[in-house]
Amino acid sequence: MPAVRSFAEHLHAPAGKGALAGAPFTGAAGGAACGDLIRVAVSLDGDCVAEAGFDADGCGAVTAAGSALTELITGAPALGAARVGAGEIAAALGGLVPSKRHAAELAADAYHRALGAAARAGELRVAPSARRTLVAMSGGVDSAAAAQLALDAGDEVVGVTLELWSDTATDGERSCCSPQAVRGARALAHGMAIPHITLDLRERFRAEVVDPFVEGYASGRTPNPCVRCNGHVRFDAMLELADRLGAARLATGHYARIARDEHGPLIRAAADERKDQSYMLAKLDPGELERLSFPLGGLTKDAVRTLARDAGLPVADRRESQDLCFVAGLGGSEFLRRHGGPRLRKPGDIVDRSGRVLGSHDGHHNFTVGQRRGLGLDVPVPLYVLSKDARTNTVMVGSKGELGTSAVELEATRLHRPADQIDSVRLRYHARALACRVADADGERVTLALAEPASAVAPGQLACLMRHDHVVGEGTIREPR
Repeated sequence: MPAVRSFAEHLHAPAGKGALAGAPFTGAAGGAACGDLIRVAVSLDGDCVAEAGFDADGCGAVTAAGSALTELITGAPALGAARVGAGEIAAALGGLVPSKRHAAELAADAYHRALGAAARAGELRVAPSARRTLVAMSGGVDSAAAAQLALDAGDEVVGVTLELWSDTATDGERSCCSPQAVRGARALAHGMAIPHITLDLRERFRAEVVDPFVEGYASGRTPNPCVRCNGHVRFDAMLELADRLGAARLATGHYARIARDEHGPLIRAAADERKDQSYMLAKLDPGELERLSFPLGGLTKDAVRTLARDAGLPVADRRESQDLCFVAGLGGSEFLRRHGGPRLRKPGDIVDRSGRVLGSHDGHHNFTVGQRRGLGLDVPVPLYVLSKDARTNTVMVGSKGELGTSAVELEATRLHRPADQIDSVRLRYHARALACRVADADGERVTLALAEPASAVAPGQLACLMRHDHVVGEGTIREPR
């Protein structure tokens, strides 16, 4: 450990200032809003922080914080250095008054972005351990409880949080993947004595989740970005990190279970039907399940909160966010208006099946199949959205009886078990499973015959194919022919 230096010594003789100016693994925090900016760089040697440096603009406290950070992490084991946050930086400076605390927070943010960049690039390599568990931490009670259960089992726990979206128009406090959420999750992990890694996946998330979300609505569909994120971004990145950290498993706070039959593992619905998230995990590859753990799958939400209270976790009674992470506080319609461009701001007609114009709309993306409220029509009977046509920019409405269908066509279908094992399908998140059979299958195109008519079947949504309460496949609902 380096000798403890005073705030003034760090300010006037800063350690690491200007070092690693051309280093590839850097992170920055601050900017125009506060006037203070710090950039931190790290160089790793396997499982050790070989060198660190920083550059800072703004108040002297930021320079002092960068210097203290450099001395704290240089030469330290990487997982030990991953326990360094704003509290440790402030303590190394002899404590900071509230008006200067932000300097330590900026230094910690920049440092953890640099450490995460090095981890993503494969520069961080830790010897494997059968008792090491990587836990996805969002800053909420579920992921904290998952981490606590791993600690209680005697595991060596490392936390990871994904930074997926940053937009001043949204409410970062209500998002699970904003810069504010990352900072909260890191503080929670450090409070539990858990090292924490941040992965900045904002570019990948925009390209693979947000852009297809906007494009889906522009084409008249109702996509589900959370399913896509889990299947194509979130779990892939965290399992790669688990490899680099030598973790035997990745645990998350999802309410789901993993079951095994003679062919291997499958996602299984949670014991608490009200909280079940198996639908949201339907795109996970069964091959990944051998390394995944869902420790909350057999618990109720009340039991999880009790567990968190008993462990003294500060998030035990934190309220859950119901928004998509990247539209939190803004709303889907406003997000699409801001990010969708002119094609999602075109007024059009609301018509019935005969083509008769009943009213107008400000954009077909504001409607989804099955919607009744918000149509703005002066009609004597309730009408529902039957379909949307992006090409003609029209929304078709009709009676509730016209919504029903006994056949659902899927595309991009993946089956994990033979088609004849499918006995039910869930057509929306938290929707009741409907009995069905596969009536026709042609490669990735599958037609389901439902035992009872379903309403509000929206193209673009995921169809979760079930065998009892096991997920045996998934596909995307397509427009009926």
